[in-house]
Amino acid sequence: MAPYESDHATGTGPDEDPRTGRRKAARYVVPVAVVGVAAATIGLVPALAASGDPDLPKITAQQLVEKIAKSDVQRMSGTVKVSTDLGLPDLGALQGGMGGQGGDDSSADPRTKLTELASGTHTLRVAADGPEKQKVSLLERDAEYSLIHNDKNVWGYDSASNEVFHTTAQHTGDKREHRPSATPDDFAKEALKSVDSTTSVTVDGTARIAGRDAYQLVIKPKQSGSTVRDVTIGVDAKTGLPLKFTLTPKSGGAPVLDAGFTKVSFAAPPASTFDFRPPKGAKVTEEKPGKDEQHAPGFGEEFTPGGLKGADTIGEGWATIATFDTGAKGDKSSAQGGAMGGFLGSLGDPVSGGFGKGTVFSTRLVNALITDDGKVYAGAVTKDALVKAADADK
Repeated sequence: MAPYESDHATGTGPDEDPRTGRRKAARYVVPVAVVGVAAATIGLVPALAASGDPDLPKITAQQLVEKIAKSDVQRMSGTVKVSTDLGLPDLGALQGGMGGQGGDDSSADPRTKLTELASGTHTLRVAADGPEKQKVSLLERDAEYSLIHNDKNVWGYDSASNEVFHTTAQHTGDKREHRPSATPDDFAKEALKSVDSTTSVTVDGTARIAGRDAYQLVIKPKQSGSTVRDVTIGVDAKTGLPLKFTLTPKSGGAPVLDAGFTKVSFAAPPASTFDFRPPKGAKVTEEKPGKDEQHAPGFGEEFTPGGLKGADTIGEGWATIATFDTGAKGDKSSAQGGAMGGFLGSLGDPVSGGFGKGTVFSTRLVNALITDDGKVYAGAVTKDALVKAADADK
């Protein structure tokens, strides 16, 4: 696990602009861990098993967070079911309908293929054998997409198009830098990064997940402006590995994100799991990693709502808002976009305030305000929170 890095809510952190008091959004894409979570923010109520749930030793939230932080599962395999409901159209179908517009883009490139996880329900097979061997496969109805890291090689293979993507992994010294990033473990650690004085963390009983005894850790924002109701993490009682992650919005209904193991084994996968050779006749796209690239695409990248590259941030904790200036002054979005700009405008809600006029585009979790003078405010916050931020930014 990577070193803990935090500048919780007080003082000026290393990535904060002393002139504006804003933190750079790049702060939110560092590797995540939870060793340094302040005990004052953790509920100390021990877990109590409900009827029918496993009777496990009592544990406090602080102890359970520490158990997750100390978890060091190096070898495992299993099946993960991921359901995402942001209120967006099926991005996989949309991407397929736009195929060919990218020119030389490969359908096996993980940076485009794995966007399908942003909507709908998907089944993944995952496997790992130490820091140099990982594999995640996206199972589709009549095809399969696999992303394989084996030592210095990273392969992506799309069986539907018989296309292969290949690059060489860059090593930075972090032994976990190439691990698959679509498991409950990844989502859980990203959520735990937000644990500070704006968060309530408690243990809410026990459960059986993928045939294993688990504790239920519940994270709730204390701030009123957040769109998140709570995050529930099912933690393996023996290893400390998160087995299930559920994010529920304040608006109610189905979870925005529900990722959980349905099967899991901690035995070493067969070595052949990580072997790959391009099939005969496959189109192979070779990519050399850029000098600034620290890891292969698709591995180790954290999920951070609002963590937009090159953006500043306003606020703290769960009410953090990313903001940047597009440079498009005078409501040029519709004029420059033509019919597409008008179509996008019809999907949003017009708003006004001290900042002027703009449009809010909403999902069940993340909202974005685009002002007529080209500024963007986005985060897992309510529309009112965005308008207030834009007003205060004037």
